[in-house]
Amino acid sequence: MKRFLLAAVFATLWAGAALADGAISIGDPHVRLVPPTAENTGIFMVIRNQGDKDVKLIGADSPASKKAELHTVIEEGGMKKMRPVHDISVKAKGETVLKPGDYHVMLIGLTKPLQEGDIVPLTLRFDDGSSQSLQAPVRKIQVPMGPAAAMPTK
Repeated sequence: MKRFLLAAVFATLWAGAALADGAISIGDPHVRLVPPTAENTGIFMVIRNQGDKDVKLIGADSPASKKAELHTVIEEGGMKKMRPVHDISVKAKGETVLKPGDYHVMLIGLTKPLQEGDIVPLTLRFDDGSSQSLQAPVRKIQVPMGPAAAMPTK
């Protein structure tokens, strides 16, 4: 039993080592406010990598939804559509912006309606085995008018 506990403590410390040195930081996390009947919403943020190696965001989890997926928006047949992705790369000494109409974390199957100002806990998982937990406030997001996500772009 002692070996198991020691191994668990070591694994936990090792998994957080890459983030503990401050290589990855998260800026401006926020959740899109959606109508109370909506079942899904997006989370946006800036992921900065001050480390010397590229990292990949490979997953996310939140108690606010049944499932969280990494998504992007692509153009297919003249239409913009959301699609899940396996990972989101963050270059060494660089940053990746998760924003409406591009990469984002999709919360699928919200467990309760969200209100402006609510705080949504989120854990991000990276390809080096590390993770980072954060709190994202729910905000009303104004998107400039343009071609709608499901309308022809030509």
